[in-house]
Amino acid sequence: MGRTVAFVLSGCGVKDGSEIHEAVSALIALDRAGYSVIFTAPDVQQASTVDHSTQEPERHPRNALKEGARIARGNIRPLSELDRDDYDAVVFPGGFGAALTLCSFAADGPGCRVNPEVEKLIGDALRDGKPIAAMCIAPVIIARTVPGARVTVGNDPKTARAIETMGAVHVECSVDEAVVDPERKIVTTPAYMLAEGPAQVYAGAVRMVQKLDGLF
Repeated sequence: MGRTVAFVLSGCGVKDGSEIHEAVSALIALDRAGYSVIFTAPDVQQASTVDHSTQEPERHPRNALKEGARIARGNIRPLSELDRDDYDAVVFPGGFGAALTLCSFAADGPGCRVNPEVEKLIGDALRDGKPIAAMCIAPVIIARTVPGARVTVGNDPKTARAIETMGAVHVECSVDEAVVDPERKIVTTPAYMLAEGPAQVYAGAVRMVQKLDGLF
């Protein structure tokens, strides 16, 4: 039987939720490698909502789970209902929702808080020896919750400094590569922190999944 990934979404859209190109690239890479996916998200209001056609904030709230269902084609489960026996690995696509709703890095920087359900998921995966992968800005969640973790966001100096301030280790990485922390079974790739288009995002996603495979 193939392995199953808990695929953690934060909404739908780069400015306030999960980045769609990154999510789809990761999903295709996982599918081609033989993984099954459980889509999941915290059933919470997004920390911010943005009209992506104007880049302006919106007043009406959106729910991270309901918005993530757009990417999941409706088949999504609340993170609170996910059992630790349901999955073999965890994957976080990027998008500002990772830094707004899954954690508060966008507002609070290195002093950010992580959503308790997300923090539990990461803790359970670490204790069970299950690999975790994260793309783009999502590695800041790992940096905040996993002391000493080796992660990458590419080469952005401000974010790299914040990651180091949180007690993790930042490793510079090209857009089509991924950084592995073999001790903690963590893989990260820069995606749109560096990418100039979806082809580069996909190349990084493929490399991320290849290195994820190597951690089992």
